[in-house]
Amino acid sequence: MRADYIIVGGGSSGAVLANRLSADPSVSVILLEAGESDSRLEVHIPAAFSKLFRSTVDWSYDTVPQPGLNDRTIYWPRGKMLGGSSSMNAMMWVRGYAADYDRWAQLASPDWGYQELLPYFRRVEKIADSIDPDQGTDGMLTIEHQRSPRSHTQRFQQALAEVGLPTVAPNTAQPDGFTQTMVNQSRGGRFSTADAYLEPIERRRNLTVITGAQATRVVFENPDDIPGARDGGAGPVAVGVDYVQGGRSRTLQFGTARATREVILAAGAVNTPQLLLLSGVGPADQLATHRIPVVADRAEVGENLRDHLVTGLIVEVPGDTLFDAERPAQLADYLVRKRGMLTSNVGEAYGFVRSRHDLPLPDLELLFAPVAFVGEGLVPPPRHGITLGVLLEQPSSSGRITLASNDPLRHPLIDPRYLSDPDGADRRAMMAGLALADRILHTDAFRGIVGDYIAPDGGASMSPDERYSAAIDDYAHTMYHPVGTCRMGSDADAVVDPQLRVRGVQRLRVADASIMPTIIRGHTHAPAVVIGEKAADLIRASGPTA
Repeated sequence: MRADYIIVGGGSSGAVLANRLSADPSVSVILLEAGESDSRLEVHIPAAFSKLFRSTVDWSYDTVPQPGLNDRTIYWPRGKMLGGSSSMNAMMWVRGYAADYDRWAQLASPDWGYQELLPYFRRVEKIADSIDPDQGTDGMLTIEHQRSPRSHTQRFQQALAEVGLPTVAPNTAQPDGFTQTMVNQSRGGRFSTADAYLEPIERRRNLTVITGAQATRVVFENPDDIPGARDGGAGPVAVGVDYVQGGRSRTLQFGTARATREVILAAGAVNTPQLLLLSGVGPADQLATHRIPVVADRAEVGENLRDHLVTGLIVEVPGDTLFDAERPAQLADYLVRKRGMLTSNVGEAYGFVRSRHDLPLPDLELLFAPVAFVGEGLVPPPRHGITLGVLLEQPSSSGRITLASNDPLRHPLIDPRYLSDPDGADRRAMMAGLALADRILHTDAFRGIVGDYIAPDGGASMSPDERYSAAIDDYAHTMYHPVGTCRMGSDADAVVDPQLRVRGVQRLRVADASIMPTIIRGHTHAPAVVIGEKAADLIRASGPTA
């Protein structure tokens, strides 16, 4: 099997690449997706996303024990289907702060600054009401206002005013304040990158999408064996991808997809570094441990892992929460009118705040959910409740992805090293955020509504510091935003250069959240889509390489 471009991963970035590159009918593209299609009903019902956790469409990762969180392992859901995590996330469309992209420009290239990326955001952002149904939605991510937000979400906004926190428009260059969440939905249903970028082009003859195909190795050849390869740079040449279908069943099928131009990895911040390591691109000492021949000694592959850690306070309320979302009346309302609780993305409002007044930009996000979101989303809410989450937006702590073995079907070791910064700044910031959350939940707007703490359990009998420490130690988990493990930069140590080319080899690029040199204040879906758009332009501009 052969094509001009081989793309690994059909998620937030990979689906974009498949669409944009195959728009040229003279170019052939193969998209390898390890998971299945996005046909499960729960994928398309917004409030049902946690039903996908630990399912066949979830990579179902777990971290190694985290000393900063009472030695707990933390569950990391990641989408394993067309659309990737955009098919199982909370659909929040949050660009983030211009200053964070301008930091990328400083670390990599001016081409990655906010003003340079803004046209890409505008290219894909389409407010649902403005779309002409006759024109379709190819390459446009529909963004809607929520259709049926809960009354407690409005009450939350009233509470913000009491404590002096402003309401602002979403997705401005510096969104200091709070807003109701804009969501990637179309008429009340999820609208993923599979919906926007793959479904409209499924009949393109020059695009082959192979599902259930897990990449196991990038295939390299000596540049002397490939005409013209020496003209493109130094190092071994990526010429294809080995993959396996059938998982760990007894009917494994092996294949190789050959690339005549480039291989592009868009498998995400966990799978992309794992695949590079399995292919011999990474720290030589780690590769030697697993008896993997070194193709390129790149010390930072898998390093620089950052993630948004979240915890929160969960309190009882009398009703009108997503605890009732699965009642027959709600299902009927959704199926007939695409209204009601099942259209909720759960995180119905959010905003950015500072843990200290002297900070130039916020370092925390507060996220409001009209439901008791407990057990990392793996268990049903125990009763009516609301959650006010605190996200650490700019962690000082960083972690790494390493191999557990040279078996490509075995999960890698994920060690975010949450709250491991030596001076404890990350923990102090979260403690300050929890104190603010507590204050908001006990304003006049919530008076007579808020009851006992659901989490942390027994919180009412604790001192504030005890309550906040328990919320962190016993309840904190990922906000599903891992980035940075194939860092982009202008320096020689960066895994990829500003054109997203992997250093030390030829004709191999990375285009997903792993290339982010720093984590943004916001949510990672929007920039991951933009990375796909930007990468497609970079690749097309480079032209044929063979």
